[in-house]
Amino acid sequence: MPTNLKEKSLEDWVNKYAADMLSWAIHKVSNTELAKDLVQDTFMAAFEKFDSFRGDSSPKTWLLSILNFKIIDHYRAKVKQPVKLDSQLFSSFFDGNGDWNSSKRPTDWHEDEKHLLDDNDFQIVLHKCIDNLPEMWNACVKLKYMMSKKGEEICQELSITPTNFWQIMHRAKLQLRDCIENNWNREN
Repeated sequence: MPTNLKEKSLEDWVNKYAADMLSWAIHKVSNTELAKDLVQDTFMAAFEKFDSFRGDSSPKTWLLSILNFKIIDHYRAKVKQPVKLDSQLFSSFFDGNGDWNSSKRPTDWHEDEKHLLDDNDFQIVLHKCIDNLPEMWNACVKLKYMMSKKGEEICQELSITPTNFWQIMHRAKLQLRDCIENNWNREN
């Protein structure tokens, strides 16, 4: 395909789809600057692979597919970094018998459960708490709950065992609940 037609097509796609792609990327990574970089990387990859686009799907679907792979690659690269755990963090949740310590016992949220994700204040705290998780935990939580990946897929993409994945998710949930309870003002 002549370069001019290729460049014109990509220019049109940028104009039509960049805003939606950016919105999607921000939702998945909770970081506007990173999302911009991922969208830019997506368009660069689309430019390089333009000749492989056969039109079996819409250009937007093809671009979002590339973007999703860029997001997964981002998380995969982040989890390769070593995690330092504070053993005191988890021992503070439970006593020697495995029962909840009274100060760390989860509070009852039942009256708010139906509408928590509609609460903007809750959303802000939730995203900050997720972002404060160690990188591997952050990646596992986002891949599972924001990208709706199955545990098997996450294990394969992040090169971890199922046992390690479920242990990470358990610890991440404990830390998320503690973080939310300490930072979310339910009276708002």
